[in-house]
Amino acid sequence: MGYFRELPDIAYQSPLNHKNSSTDFIVIKNIFRKAKMFDFVRSGAIDINKYVIGDGDRPDTVAEFLYGDPTLDYIVILVAGIVNINHEWPLQDYQVYNHALQKYKSEENLNAVKFHKTFEILDSNGRQLLPPNLIVDSDFKFPGSITQSGSDRYTLVSQAGNRQLDDKEEYTVATDGIARAVTNLEYEFSENEKKREIDVLRNGYVQTFINDLRDVVRYTKSSSFISSRLAMTENTESLNP
Repeated sequence: MGYFRELPDIAYQSPLNHKNSSTDFIVIKNIFRKAKMFDFVRSGAIDINKYVIGDGDRPDTVAEFLYGDPTLDYIVILVAGIVNINHEWPLQDYQVYNHALQKYKSEENLNAVKFHKTFEILDSNGRQLLPPNLIVDSDFKFPGSITQSGSDRYTLVSQAGNRQLDDKEEYTVATDGIARAVTNLEYEFSENEKKREIDVLRNGYVQTFINDLRDVVRYTKSSSFISSRLAMTENTESLNP
């Protein structure tokens, strides 16, 4: 992963049993500089596009498609604001089912209702009375047209098409179908789909992004400074013999 290539090194007091003395150091990547990387990206001083992650896409395949270089996968991850790739990158469709089955323990539970989502209700002038996709319980009720003055008729807008509701005092989920059931499995698929649209860096700004990122993570002069790419930790054994 090209990400680690961009991190500076740090000379760390050797924890190895076969070290010669307390002055032995090993050089490792300073993973704590990743905070600098995320602060840089969150500053918003970058040019982005929207990208929809396809089923089976990985950060490296997206980087290959966008920038012609799979090792720039860290740019995809950073710009997308992903901290935990295991939880924030979308699963493949078959993986969603397996994940949901493990989470809900049985197929019966997978098909159980998690909540209901409202359909849109409009009055005769096309004004929205009830917005769509509100999460409600199965006993949700909505005031009927008969409670309003005049001869206004309400229309229910759903995937099945528009349907004029009867004049009555209230509408319910069970009787009038003003909301649809969402199962646990459908919910898991829906949550996974939300992860598919991410921000990506525009192709023409890749080298500028890399140069700026290197400036951000490099070391400035201090007591631990060796070079812009290398710093040294204190020798704790000499400080606390």
